[in-house]
Amino acid sequence: MLRRTLLSMAFFLALWVRVAGAEDQPGRDRPRQLPGVQPAGEVLLPNQWSLRPAGKQIKLGDLPVQIVLHPKQRFAAVLHAGYGEHEIVVVDLEKQRIVSRVALAQTFYGLAFDPDGQRLFASGAESEVVHQFRFADGYLSEHRELAVGKPEETYVPAGIVCDRAGKTLYVACAWGHALCKLPLEAAAERRRLPLGKDSYPYTVLPAADGQRLFVSLWGGAAVAVVNLESFQMETHWPTDAHPTELALSPDGGRLFVACANTNHVCVLDAASGEPLETISSALYPHSPPGSTPNSLALTPDGRVLFIANADNHNVAVFDVSKPRNSRSLGFLPAGWYPTSVRYSPLDKRIYIANGKGLSSQANPQGPNPLKQAPATVEQYIGGLFHGTLSVIDSPSPVEMVRHTQTALRCSPLRADGAVVVGPPEADHPVPAKPGEAGPIKHCLYIIKENRTYDQVFGDVREGNGDPDLCIFPDRVTPNHHALARQFVLLDNFYVESEVSADGHEWTMAAYASDFVEKSWPLVYRGGAKKMTYPSEGKFAIATPEGGYLWDRCLAAGVSYRSYGEFVDNGPRPGDPAKAMLKSLEGHFDPRFRGWDLDYTDVKRAERFIEELKRYEREGDWPAFITLRLPNDHTAGMTKGKPTPTAMVADNDLALGMVVEAVSKSKFWGETAIFVVQDDAQNGSDHVDAHRTVALVIGPHTKHGEVDSNLYSTASMLRTMELILGLEPMSQFDAAARPMYASFRSGPDHAPYETRPAQVDLTALNPERGWGAEQSARLDFSREDAADDLLLNQIVWKSVRGEHARMPPPVRAPFVFALDDEDQEADEDDQDADDD
Repeated sequence: MLRRTLLSMAFFLALWVRVAGAEDQPGRDRPRQLPGVQPAGEVLLPNQWSLRPAGKQIKLGDLPVQIVLHPKQRFAAVLHAGYGEHEIVVVDLEKQRIVSRVALAQTFYGLAFDPDGQRLFASGAESEVVHQFRFADGYLSEHRELAVGKPEETYVPAGIVCDRAGKTLYVACAWGHALCKLPLEAAAERRRLPLGKDSYPYTVLPAADGQRLFVSLWGGAAVAVVNLESFQMETHWPTDAHPTELALSPDGGRLFVACANTNHVCVLDAASGEPLETISSALYPHSPPGSTPNSLALTPDGRVLFIANADNHNVAVFDVSKPRNSRSLGFLPAGWYPTSVRYSPLDKRIYIANGKGLSSQANPQGPNPLKQAPATVEQYIGGLFHGTLSVIDSPSPVEMVRHTQTALRCSPLRADGAVVVGPPEADHPVPAKPGEAGPIKHCLYIIKENRTYDQVFGDVREGNGDPDLCIFPDRVTPNHHALARQFVLLDNFYVESEVSADGHEWTMAAYASDFVEKSWPLVYRGGAKKMTYPSEGKFAIATPEGGYLWDRCLAAGVSYRSYGEFVDNGPRPGDPAKAMLKSLEGHFDPRFRGWDLDYTDVKRAERFIEELKRYEREGDWPAFITLRLPNDHTAGMTKGKPTPTAMVADNDLALGMVVEAVSKSKFWGETAIFVVQDDAQNGSDHVDAHRTVALVIGPHTKHGEVDSNLYSTASMLRTMELILGLEPMSQFDAAARPMYASFRSGPDHAPYETRPAQVDLTALNPERGWGAEQSARLDFSREDAADDLLLNQIVWKSVRGEHARMPPPVRAPFVFALDDEDQEADEDDQDADDD
């Protein structure tokens, strides 16, 4: 079993010290990092982490979320619940190839065989059914729908289990906050058990005694214990946040609970619920939240536990043979966002479903403006990630150490939590550690919507741009261009997110929880009615364990204020808004209007400047300010609405007004302004669709220079945290490269002068212009409600003309250029592999 993977503690620790010690050396500046394939093989993701998955990769579909192994044969069924095709894919594990696939209208997590492996059951999500199939030789047939509720009711089936007799299904109904008992031959006798408000039951697992059922409460931070005879909840046992998958030791004595909003697996006594131990699956013991352990598997003898760390892109392996004394055996490097891990006793292999596959993908065909998603899924960023199935032979002890070394090298995180690259000089304005004094006392964080670098800065010759892709050049965005010239041009800056739903989470928390990651694709693909936009404080379950930057400010006693971010507008302009987070209550401007494309960004800027002048009169200004300027999203060619060019120009003028006002205020000498897009979505960019518009502005930033270091939104957050004296919120801002190279010692206090608009800000879309009919069908009531692919096509043609063909966005993998020492190490590793 596992080919002697159970290492002696002394042997493993000696090898661990050798591996970890090499990674703990102080970081050095690497050569310039650009997208492109590196011979060493790593793929660098937008969040600055890397991929080098172990084993063989079998290409799957869009966001595989769950693997189930056939109880008797060498088959695996894989459920897909992404932006594109929802489906079940059956893989022949012996031949390592796909045997069959069946499309579903909609699904979510939830897949199970019956005890004999003759039937397969799958979640039907908002259709309120469980799909039943006959399974034989890798093929599915005799489809039947088992109603969990009426179509107009809200349950949304998730995790499923079949009882030992094969006669009854138990279904966790995530959005119905209930458990459903579904007799297979008497569906009309189904019963539902409420499990508590906002509990979001995720999956179910029978106890060894056959008398109880364990239900993980995704939103309740607990495991519900249900008596099967009475079908009543006996009790619930507290766990850490976001309990997802469950595993039971073979003797039935211990319940393992993956807690996906933390770095932990909680181990409970399966009889009493007593906490026995907490297993940390993170790369380092004291890492901030961010590993996202969301799936579990045990070997049949119960000695080895596998934990899929979605955001660490690895599987943690633990020896759990001794209760209360589990110990790490290391890590298996996986692909991008592993969602499911299983161990097969038939072939002694480990199987990992990598939700986002191995990298971003190319887009050779470009968008089609006449088709609605999901027909356009292959061109849309939300559907470009083709998942994979990793097939890994059980490793020997030496192989386990090599896998662990690879997993550590794929992470920029350090054991001591220090930043990888420090400030270049002792008097640098950005401190090396939180709490150190510096000249910057105020950070203004401006958040905009959905533009790529090339769309705005493609015409800037000093940067890495493509002028053919620039649709909002200097003439339309004179202030963006002037700010980039006067201060710093960032031509290698990326967002971690794909859309606004995860984008606003990454923008304010350096993390998007598994709830957001697994629900936004269903909302964005169209047709969802019961699952809604999951971000920006709409759901408590979406809140990351590490909180938002405002929470960090509150804890540290740092003053803060929000203008439109995570704030819900009043019904009409002038009506007071409300905060969507408790930490924002009393720390936001109720008169500032957030998302509303009928309200100009210039008006937003005027309100902000009014507030700035008030603070000048009163004598101080909050240390951290968020300001939302969303109108560069545009309303497409909707008739009677401002043209895309007018809306982007309005956004540009507002930005210039804000910067000028701050630069002429008494706070300028102690201020740094950070500007970023919440996401880049589907705009054209010749490097990658994650590359975006970002600016750093202030007397302490460099002037007239280009900073081509590879940064992401987490880098911007980390830089502000260092300035404000805040601890990181997640592993990703903790590990991100700070933007030291954008700042300098010795300030230049020259103010900024707003450039006037050079296009008509009042220009309206014509009644019958190209895209008017399509735009009329788009929903602009919230971010990204409109088909973003179609919207970007409309925006392109509104600028370039009806017959202009929009170039397809380039989807390149992110990789980094290793220095000579790292290159030699990788070549040595390859030589060893060849030997």
